[in-house]
Amino acid sequence: MRVLLFFCVVLFMNCEDKKSEQKKLPTPVQTETKAKSIKKKVITEMPKREFPVLNSKNAMDFFLEYEKHNKENKVRIYSDFGNIDILLFDKTKFHRANFIFLTKQHYFDNTQFYRVINNFMVQAGNSDTKATARKRAKIGKYLLPTDTNQGYKHNRGVISMPSSEIDNPYKLASPFEFFIVQQHGGSHFLDGDYTIFGKVTKGMDVIDKIAAVKTDKSDWPLQNIYIRKVEIID
Repeated sequence: MRVLLFFCVVLFMNCEDKKSEQKKLPTPVQTETKAKSIKKKVITEMPKREFPVLNSKNAMDFFLEYEKHNKENKVRIYSDFGNIDILLFDKTKFHRANFIFLTKQHYFDNTQFYRVINNFMVQAGNSDTKATARKRAKIGKYLLPTDTNQGYKHNRGVISMPSSEIDNPYKLASPFEFFIVQQHGGSHFLDGDYTIFGKVTKGMDVIDKIAAVKTDKSDWPLQNIYIRKVEIID
């Protein structure tokens, strides 16, 4: 009888322990709630976009404010043919700010010198890759006005901004691209139509090498010439 009583007591205690353990397990509702809480926390902690998607309406206001806080004016282009140092002009503040902005966004990295005409100019800042198209889409679609009244001429070594390929009677500048005059004596027939916003201070020998490569009928180099990166220098 005592053995039977002891067995019942032990059995009762084990059952109570199991019930107690079961109460500690999370229910499906509790698990789902916790998962939602974690998911919500991850979403709220995602980094915010640092700049708006630029367009024709907000670009000028954006660069007007941006140039006040980003006064850098010297950059270095690392190309397959060597390095090119450029001084950006403070007078063309929107175009300088645009170039510094794109440099800090790493836009120019892995773009190309895609149009080359010997004894005239080399043009860069574009490519035929999807990566470049995605970077442009992320930054936005906008044009910059021409600024041709600062007294600059298209002398050898200046950096200027081409107009967009779209219907563009006012020759608004395509902000993602630039060209460097390679012609000895300059290309002054361009004066008044395109915005000069800087000049090469070191590396014109590199420009001459790029200008001398063989190209197809559309002036695209037969051998791709990449800009590996552009960075701000002191």
